[in-house]
Amino acid sequence: MLAVLAGALLTPARAAHAEAEAAPRTGIHVRDGRLVEASGSDLVLRGVNHDFMWYPDRNSSFAAIKAAGANAVRLPLGIGHQWRRSGTEDIAKVVGLCKANRLICILDAHDTTGFGQDRKAATMAQAVQFWLDVREALAGSEDHIIVNIANEPFGNGTTMPWVQQTSDAIRALRAAGYRNALMVDAPGWGQDESFVMRDNAEKVRDADPQGNTLFDIHMYGEFGTAGKVNSYLSSFTERRLPILIGEFSGEHQWGDPDEDAIMAFAEARELGYFGWSWSGNDKQYSYLDLVDDFDAGKLTAWGRRFISGPNGLTTGTREATVYRNSGAASQPRAPQQVRVLDVTSSQVVLSWKPRRYAIYQVVAVDGAAETRVLTTNRSTVTLRGLRGSTEHTFAVYSRDLLGTRSPRSALVAAVTTPAS
Repeated sequence: MLAVLAGALLTPARAAHAEAEAAPRTGIHVRDGRLVEASGSDLVLRGVNHDFMWYPDRNSSFAAIKAAGANAVRLPLGIGHQWRRSGTEDIAKVVGLCKANRLICILDAHDTTGFGQDRKAATMAQAVQFWLDVREALAGSEDHIIVNIANEPFGNGTTMPWVQQTSDAIRALRAAGYRNALMVDAPGWGQDESFVMRDNAEKVRDADPQGNTLFDIHMYGEFGTAGKVNSYLSSFTERRLPILIGEFSGEHQWGDPDEDAIMAFAEARELGYFGWSWSGNDKQYSYLDLVDDFDAGKLTAWGRRFISGPNGLTTGTREATVYRNSGAASQPRAPQQVRVLDVTSSQVVLSWKPRRYAIYQVVAVDGAAETRVLTTNRSTVTLRGLRGSTEHTFAVYSRDLLGTRSPRSALVAAVTTPAS
């Protein structure tokens, strides 16, 4: 967004958004299209969905999810329309469990799933009333609780009033005093099959006077190829709109999602993701369980893929700084001694001085522009798929255990040999 005449020509909605960006923030919030903590550290949420609404007594799962490598959990809540209402005592309980297990928690009002096609589903207005009723239980939780206003709030179709009702819901919660980061799900059963959320995201963002709303896409059968995954997520990241993948799985009855592409893109762009789900799905959907019968020692095939496979939970997930330190994180030093070890017509090998517990991000540099290439915990990497007879410039960032990003390293250049 270009600044014109020092902002004098901003529309009222954009002026409110700009004012919110300038205001001091507390707790988890959005900054320049990224989710960050009060300390200013990036917050890349990696976790699972746990069916608290159906299994309110399976509370050992919080510790097990944390032990599996997660830094966050997403919890469905009933609002009393389609499922048992989660009262203020239930919510106070999960807020405490999240904090005790050092997890960032996303709480979603689940009864709205598929409104317009599922006759049992609640309206967005009913979800808002639920959040207003339980406001007291969430007061002061801004540093570790995100409010997911309504799960998959509309079915398929282009005529669903998602934009207006989502915007109204955001305004109502802000007017009632909610300062938590808010999260909004896509319509189309969460998959945005008609691109309603994608094409109207700026309007919804600008409805939040605090500028503190992020977007949630659920990736199942609509996202069966890497091209679909990358195109959709890129449309948000390129516009600096905050997005995460709130649900996805390794397989699904309505199409086979490309979980490899989902996790690879999230890792490369440092986006949050949440697998569905820890345990307890109905027997015919047991392939969605990460562990059998809530037993952390019995990983399913999906659990093994999600937790320890490529770009899984054990790849660079960092605990939120709110649980690690009480002040602002100090900035780590830029990676040192970055150099080119080898060059061919299609790849370059880079290395740098390793640092204990660091995670590194390699970027391609073209003038003032940067493009993320890969994220790794290794200090020697091979960058593949490059064009021959071309000069390539690279640099490296690092992140420490708290997720604090370093300055950029010195630039290194390499000229690939001619392709044979």
